Amino acid sequence: MKINILSIAKKENDHYEPIRKEYTKLISKHASLEDVVLFDKKIASAQTQGPKIAQASYSEAFEPYLNKSYNIMLHPDGKMLDSFEFSKLLSDKMSVNFYIGGAYGFEDEFIKKSDKTISLGKLTMSHKIAKVVLLEQIYRGFSILTNHPYHK
Repeated sequence: MKINILSIAKKENDHYEPIRKEYTKLISKHASLEDVVLFDKKIASAQTQGPKIAQASYSEAFEPYLNKSYNIMLHPDGKMLDSFEFSKLLSDKMSVNFYIGGAYGFEDEFIKKSDKTISLGKLTMSHKIAKVVLLEQIYRGFSILTNHPYHK
């Protein structure tokens, strides 16, 4: 299985990198994982011009990744899942893309292109923390699917 985590964020070193590396290593026993961080001059400029223009730039950056993968958008208004429901998202799929939008979120039209829209919770969190939470849930999901004791 192939998992891509795609996010709109500035590339920078941070304190959460060791945690992401640890979960990536744990997940690698079940799937290959790629962390794709998208942020270019066009997105940077668009973010200074307002939410609609910024969202359009995010959609444009994400568009090439909408392929034959199962596409899951992370959005505050998405469906709240428990860990067992989340694990089912990983079951029987060859490829899954998770999308973390930019500071202004997603365009409604882009969300409609997803196979599923989920929420990590009602709390607002930084992209860095959202990614750590997502990685932990991916690992927990695989643990549930393989009856590994991590989930207990």
